[in-house]
Amino acid sequence: MAKMATHEWRFFRAGGVDQVLLAGGADVARLRELDQKLWVALACPTKGTEIDERTLALIDTDRDGRVRAPEILDAVDWLTKILKRLDLLFETGDSIPLAEIDGANKEGKAVLVSARRILADRGKKDSKVIGLADVTAMAELFAATRFNGDGVVPADAAEDEATHTAIEQVISAVGSVVDRSGKPGVDQQLLDSFFEQAAAVVAWDDGGQAEGTLPLGDGTAAAATALAAVESKVNDYFARCRIAAYDSRAAVALNASEAELGALSQRLLSRDDEDVAKLPVARIEGNRPLSLEAGLNPAWSDRIARFASAAVTPLLGARATLSERDYGTIVDRLAAFRAWQAMAPTTPVAALGAERLRELVAGEYQARLAELIAKDAALEGEYAQIAAVEKAVRLRRDFARVLRNFVNFADFYARKGAVFQAGTLYLDGRACDLVVYVEDATKHATLAGLSKTYLAYCECTRGAEKTNIAAAFTAGDVDNLMVGRNGVFYDRKGQDWDARITNLVENPISIRQAFWSPYKRFVRMIEEQVAKRAAEKEKASTTKVDTAASTAAAVGQASPGAAPAAATGAASTKKLDIGIVAAVGVAVAGLATFLSTAFGMFLGLGIWMPVGLIGVIFAISTPSMLIAWLKLRQRNLGPLLDANGWAINGRVRINVPFGGSLTEIAKLPEGASREVGDPYAEKPTRWWRWLLILILVGLAVAWALGKLDPYIPASAQAGRLLPRPSSGPTGPTPAVAPP
Repeated sequence: MAKMATHEWRFFRAGGVDQVLLAGGADVARLRELDQKLWVALACPTKGTEIDERTLALIDTDRDGRVRAPEILDAVDWLTKILKRLDLLFETGDSIPLAEIDGANKEGKAVLVSARRILADRGKKDSKVIGLADVTAMAELFAATRFNGDGVVPADAAEDEATHTAIEQVISAVGSVVDRSGKPGVDQQLLDSFFEQAAAVVAWDDGGQAEGTLPLGDGTAAAATALAAVESKVNDYFARCRIAAYDSRAAVALNASEAELGALSQRLLSRDDEDVAKLPVARIEGNRPLSLEAGLNPAWSDRIARFASAAVTPLLGARATLSERDYGTIVDRLAAFRAWQAMAPTTPVAALGAERLRELVAGEYQARLAELIAKDAALEGEYAQIAAVEKAVRLRRDFARVLRNFVNFADFYARKGAVFQAGTLYLDGRACDLVVYVEDATKHATLAGLSKTYLAYCECTRGAEKTNIAAAFTAGDVDNLMVGRNGVFYDRKGQDWDARITNLVENPISIRQAFWSPYKRFVRMIEEQVAKRAAEKEKASTTKVDTAASTAAAVGQASPGAAPAAATGAASTKKLDIGIVAAVGVAVAGLATFLSTAFGMFLGLGIWMPVGLIGVIFAISTPSMLIAWLKLRQRNLGPLLDANGWAINGRVRINVPFGGSLTEIAKLPEGASREVGDPYAEKPTRWWRWLLILILVGLAVAWALGKLDPYIPASAQAGRLLPRPSSGPTGPTPAVAPP
């Protein structure tokens, strides 16, 4: 056989990613030859995308809820046998002309025959096109029939009331499976399980008829129940009596102690008291029989009475006391029944009762139900033919789109709306198009954070409905993005949802945003510190005022004339702290020295001062810009989708230009005009005010450096008011003798 010619693949580049170009049926037909390492995705979930879930379910042949690359290839092979030309996949529509179905092979012929039958049943015998509406209507009609080919029989499929009841009882005992009609039903596996358990219950019930199993007939069960209620306590009683017979000294210890009885005497008691029930059932003496009438523990007297009437009297005759030997006889007489009862099958089927189960097992119900299931399953081929036509029509409509969001991400990079994009989030003057649904935001963020993308997780509500999304912000700044902010989310159906930010995954948005971030952080830090200091000062001031008011009130009440003196004393004790003044002076001098040095160096640059200013700015911003540049180069769609169950094959980059297109910033429409007159605009600061501020700052620096000392009075000179570090030797000042 001649070797098939190698297919010439073409690739396109978008967003910095090379992807295969699927331009027609020839590319799809040879898809199996394309190295899967070149595919963008290798698996995706059947739910949570914008592709019809039914279409993905038909591709998902192993029904595990995920579409994988081998299933895509199997679908291609199947379509190759069904359609005469695969170019039909790239033509818009949800119908297939019958002339496009390939009747030359087995698979295509079966689909063609079934399509014509569907059209005939729909009253469209002469139609040349089979549409999705025709197929779905026939599938729904077929599913609603008595037998629909799934091997599941609901109760409504029964021919008579007795069979109907039997199916309902089987469902109540062993559960059900859903029929194609949506009703609960029974399949062969459930039927076999039910009758297997029913036979076990019937066999066990028959064992109860053996000789000696029912010594009291119908009263045996009541006797066994009464014995079980007192057995442990009666055994305890006779064991204690045997010990007392062995040593009479033990009788005192084995009865209730004075301490136990004394504790009971201190509270209200009842016959159901737990501490009373812990005491012996009767007084302990050596070899003493158990009284059945008098001298019993009140907590056990009723149970002993039931035991006597249900077991002792029927088996041994009426009596007032019970010896240990007679008690053993009762236990032996009921042993066979109790052993049989312990072997009772623990199954929900037993709830129907042995008599009903015997009737079902002995009758022909199992055969009747098995026959109904077989009749239903016999139509599986007919339903499969309808399903094959449905699959062909759905893949004709959706398969090209599946490929554009699986083998490549052409829809995403062409901004046509990828199947994983949930809609658009409007928030903070921006519209974010890269939005995905999430089930668990915390779990999703753990992996999605590796995408190096700034993500806002939002809880969306629409009436009683709720959903969660993750939106990527790829343009603008982050100043006003915070947990709790509200926006509006529009899904792909155009429905609007209230959206509230619940979590943020912070990453750089752009180089521009990174450039200004150090300065914004610095301003925020100053604002926070100023607000913090102001709050502390306000609190301290308020505390002082409250304390002073309380002190004044207390002094006034004690002695009206003492208040002024106290105030005077307080004033006299408040003195100027020289150390604080010195520390402030040193700080001001240091700051002034730094500013003057920096200012002098800046002025020393001469005409290069603008270059120096630019250098300072870039020295501050470059680290943030470098980090942002590195992270933006690593921005990747893969982790965002992997967290939703996709298997992304390699890096799906979101470079800066493409990322910027995924978030639109609010701007005035082209050609719009704007009135600049704002009656409430803030008045700009006059230039002379800035000049005055600069002059004052310059004078303050010059004064702190002592440059103004020759021109001002000695009392105001900085040399006198600001301490300066001594350049001479340090050490103790030598004592000076008095004159």
